[in-house]
Amino acid sequence: MALSRRTFLRGIGVPGVVRVGLPPLEAMLNSNGTAYVAESTAGKIEQRPVPSRFVLWFNGNGIPERYWIPEDTGADYALTPCLAPLAPFRSDIHVLSGLDNPSARKPGPGNDHHRSMSGLVSGTSFTGRGAGGPSIDQLIAGKIGGESRFRSLQVGVCQESHGESIHRNMSWAGYERALPPELIPHNLFDRLFGTRELGWVNRKKSVLDAVRDDFSDLNKQLGRQDQVRMEEHLASVRDLERAITSLPPEYRRVVEEPEIGGDTKDYPRIAKLQTDLLVHALASDQTRVASYMLTKCQSLVRLPWLGYTTLRHHDYTHTNADSPQAQRIMRDICRWHVEEFAYLVARLKSIREGEGTLLDHCCLLYIHEHAEANIHKNNGLVAIVAGHANRLATGRHSKVTGTMGDLYLAVANDVLDTGIESFPTAGKKLEGIGRARR
Repeated sequence: MALSRRTFLRGIGVPGVVRVGLPPLEAMLNSNGTAYVAESTAGKIEQRPVPSRFVLWFNGNGIPERYWIPEDTGADYALTPCLAPLAPFRSDIHVLSGLDNPSARKPGPGNDHHRSMSGLVSGTSFTGRGAGGPSIDQLIAGKIGGESRFRSLQVGVCQESHGESIHRNMSWAGYERALPPELIPHNLFDRLFGTRELGWVNRKKSVLDAVRDDFSDLNKQLGRQDQVRMEEHLASVRDLERAITSLPPEYRRVVEEPEIGGDTKDYPRIAKLQTDLLVHALASDQTRVASYMLTKCQSLVRLPWLGYTTLRHHDYTHTNADSPQAQRIMRDICRWHVEEFAYLVARLKSIREGEGTLLDHCCLLYIHEHAEANIHKNNGLVAIVAGHANRLATGRHSKVTGTMGDLYLAVANDVLDTGIESFPTAGKKLEGIGRARR
């Protein structure tokens, strides 16, 4: 029996109380697995292509170029130590180097971090209070985010309660209009699943308790493969619940003033929970656009899971920065950043959608604040494009000449078909991001 897309978008649950999004099921797709079945207003069955999703992924500070940027270009480039976690996904990524962030060099208020962040995400100069215009994820959300439950989601990991709005936010709706990331897994879970009580937090209940009847009714309409997929989907939701409720109590709030020793939460643990929640939202089409802020601009996070507790991330970028030891520390920090990005890629690739996987319908864009961190370098930036949405070109490293804005226009139009005509720092679309149209 075919299920309409309306069922997919509605999910199962109790309106206003609990809502569990559905995974992409075979019963919702046409016989080729290439489009969703939808009911038109005239009562006729029509088909809608599987939607593309976009994720803008960020970490603060910069990189050690010698350990991050590949020397060779093309398909046979050697993965650097920082990029090594992406080895299983060579065919799913496109590494780009040589990008420029010209707005970061314009005179104006703030320091190099303020100006870099505003220019990076919005192409505008720092106003003294925030970004001077909308960020690229919000421009894209305005084009492709309207049919989903959430026009966009803003997800964060490392709390690092410091600095100004430009440090703490990467998504901007417009001039000085920040869209803060959700940093607490408990809160993001509640937002996605719509719970209105805290019983599940105390392990007394599961949000799944409220959808068992709906699940049972829906399950009777599904074929065996879809039944298995639904069971796996609900099991993953329960696993997320257990993982979140097992966090220490202090993880349920943002500490405004960390203790003298600094905030030493287990951020890799939180990062994976936040990624799992984001993947659930993308798979169930609750959102098609998201930003993911692993660490803040001018990141001050401490990194005990790497064995580095003497200084904070930003301190390491400026303390004997050119010494071999400092470069190795930066190598290890940046490799952790890439490990978390690789986890997102792996999760998206593990979920079947239509004739392929969820990753086949995603475009991920990994960016960071500076190139060489110590000198706050704003040219020669690197980025990673991942996924296979529409005509994405992958499996290579390219040295390019262009701005971050040129890259954004290429992603927005050659890959996501948004029709965005301009971006403040764009001269023309960067070539080689999307495959040539046939």
